[in-house]
Amino acid sequence: MEELLIRHRTSYHYQVPVQFGPHRLMLRPRESCEVRLKTFDLTVLPQAQVSWAHDVFGNAVATAVFADLTDELVIESSARVQLEAAAWPVFDIAASAISYPFLYADDEWTDLGALTVQSYPDPDSRLRNWAQAFVGGNPTDTLAMLKDLSAGVTGWIAYQSREDQGTQSPEQTLNRGWGSCRDFAVLFVEAARSLGFGARIISGYLHNPDQILDGTSGAGSTHAWAEVFVPGAGWIPFDPTNRSVGGANLVPVAVAREIGQTIPVAGTYVGLSGLVDAMNVEVSVVSSDVCS
Repeated sequence: MEELLIRHRTSYHYQVPVQFGPHRLMLRPRESCEVRLKTFDLTVLPQAQVSWAHDVFGNAVATAVFADLTDELVIESSARVQLEAAAWPVFDIAASAISYPFLYADDEWTDLGALTVQSYPDPDSRLRNWAQAFVGGNPTDTLAMLKDLSAGVTGWIAYQSREDQGTQSPEQTLNRGWGSCRDFAVLFVEAARSLGFGARIISGYLHNPDQILDGTSGAGSTHAWAEVFVPGAGWIPFDPTNRSVGGANLVPVAVAREIGQTIPVAGTYVGLSGLVDAMNVEVSVVSSDVCS
């Protein structure tokens, strides 16, 4: 068990004062049996009316509505969480799903719905053929196969942080041979779906005290990974960027069908394009013992 202090600051500077449209903020960590949220604070400047709701995935979403024109926008969040995920988890997979291929129960299949459907076209089945190469036999051990698939992402693709927005398609990532953590997560999720699994994207924070893990670039990035639903065990976290399984060093903020649904700060302003003078993101995830 470890207590972490997470600070996330996003700032925008504009050439002239602008009027903002509503901004959608996804910054509050998700609570679970492995993540306990002890405190959370959100500060928005200029002053805004902030309301909270839960989206279709159960993520906590804040909407900030602004009244005044300004040439600067600063959004800061601070969270203290207790992380209780095991470093070496044991997953109690149902007997019916220990070996792949298996069939989800009718209710599971219905509820998983779009999470089993690929989001990117694969007309030549390149992604499916790539994923199928990790299936060692028929049948084969389900968890071992998923671990091999996750490790296979970093076996084929070189990690490279990217500051630009957007995510590569799985085909682009396979063609280029490099990608960021969000590209790795998308490739793994789409590959798992091509094999018939329900899978979802996770965005959040990576606790990386020794700076030996990939997925955080300096002080300015969140992290992306994936979860696959396996009967009995439920949603199993896979971080293909670091070849890890389980959530021992991961603090989820948002789960979604597609990576674009997990953007931490999204909004608009009224005015000419190109008025953003500077944009900066700072993320800090440290043990509370370091802060005391």
